Amino acid sequence: MRLLMLRHAKSAWDVPGAADFDRPLAPRGRRAATMIGEHLATHRLLPDRILCSSAKRTRETLIGLLPVISGDLEIRITRDLYEVTPEAYADSIAALGGSAKTLLLIGHNPSVQECALELIGSGNPALRDEIAEKFPTAGLAVIDFDHHKWSELRPRTGRVVAFFRPRELEVVGSEPPSDDE
Repeated sequence: MRLLMLRHAKSAWDVPGAADFDRPLAPRGRRAATMIGEHLATHRLLPDRILCSSAKRTRETLIGLLPVISGDLEIRITRDLYEVTPEAYADSIAALGGSAKTLLLIGHNPSVQECALELIGSGNPALRDEIAEKFPTAGLAVIDFDHHKWSELRPRTGRVVAFFRPRELEVVGSEPPSDDE
């Protein structure tokens, strides 16, 4: 089984009076969400199921991914991934992962970062160190498990196989960011 842990893309902080839950993506965030979606498709990291926080910026990140994700897909948008602990993230994965072979979780820091670190037990130590150092907006950790059911998820049973940052993807294959950051 494969878990894709995605932190929402860059959000806008310049919306007067907007509650944290209602903050939208910034223009840079919309571009990053599309770029991550294209990266998922190009590298065949396509999920069977998506668990997404119900906050506006995570839902808008999901919208940026959808045009390039093809095939049958189950999407669960849940408040259970907003302002909760890393343990609650792991509980949601175990409870809501269903029969997905590849599960994408779109959430928030610090819970995405801390949950990923708690689940990683093996793999490239440099990748684990990079995740521990900084999990940027639109950062994506790819963690594989030998389990057959998400309900079997336990700490330190995952193997980190990749960690992608949007700035690296910009360098590799797309236009440089504009000055609206």
